[in-house]
Amino acid sequence: MRLVTFQHPHFGDDGQTGVLQGDRVLPVHRLLGESEPVGMVELLGQGRVALAAVEAAAAAFAEKYREAVVVPAELAVAIWECRLLAPVPWPGALRDFYAFEEHVATAYGKRGREVSRAWYQVPVFYFGHTGTIVGPDEAVQKPAETGQLDFELELACVIGEPGQDIPAAEAWEHVAGLTIMNDWSARDVQRQEMSVGLGPAKGKDFAPSLGPVLVTLDEVADRFNGERHDLAMIARINGDEVARGNARAIYWTFAQMIERASRNVELMPGDVFGSGTVGGGCLLELGTEVHPWLQPGDEVELEIEQLGRLRNVVV
Repeated sequence: MRLVTFQHPHFGDDGQTGVLQGDRVLPVHRLLGESEPVGMVELLGQGRVALAAVEAAAAAFAEKYREAVVVPAELAVAIWECRLLAPVPWPGALRDFYAFEEHVATAYGKRGREVSRAWYQVPVFYFGHTGTIVGPDEAVQKPAETGQLDFELELACVIGEPGQDIPAAEAWEHVAGLTIMNDWSARDVQRQEMSVGLGPAKGKDFAPSLGPVLVTLDEVADRFNGERHDLAMIARINGDEVARGNARAIYWTFAQMIERASRNVELMPGDVFGSGTVGGGCLLELGTEVHPWLQPGDEVELEIEQLGRLRNVVV
């Protein structure tokens, strides 16, 4: 399934979960014959049985209305009439890892250093701010204090089944699906705060972006090989391609990240895990000769094969 969080005038102002089916969005609560909308975290928290029921209902809808020109408005709305929000607008936790070796090596090299030995020992992450999540086609406010605004092209997974002390061999059983993440970075602010041995914090907390959809794992099963997904990743600025990579190049897998993060801690439905930047997937690596630091008016589009495109404009 391709799950979204959306707003539509027909269903009120609150964001709710839907199934994206072609150019239609099917509200989950209407599919299930319920009266109240359901949020993404709430749906994921209901477990595999609830997701299976949604999938079955969506399949039945597709079959029933396969040849229909018009469908009941209470069951489906046109995607262009909706405002898509981040698929998980309010995750309980956002952990962003540092999992692509090429990105790490280049970032260290820019500072005249070799990659820390510790990086190869455990997957490391920082906690992001869950209160400033940005969705697709939303504006991103450039922090006034930065002169070095950057994008970061990342893959993200979302936890579906809760668990603690999860072994890597069982980790994928706890994943609901994948989405795209842009871990916007104020590089000068980040550099200053991390010089004291803490962070990143203010260099990252202003607009972590997710979307446009949460794609369940069965949708990308044909691209899964050796604990990694073979998915092309592309970044464009103002329509021009500036970076290209592939998720299969990841060094630390999501299974290893989940094992590490769940040690002594219960992961909860809706928790988001960012992969860290794919090699070459940010201006810090590419250099300002490829494109200057981002300014108001710049449109950044991140695309991951089978997951869609996440677009945001800097203001």
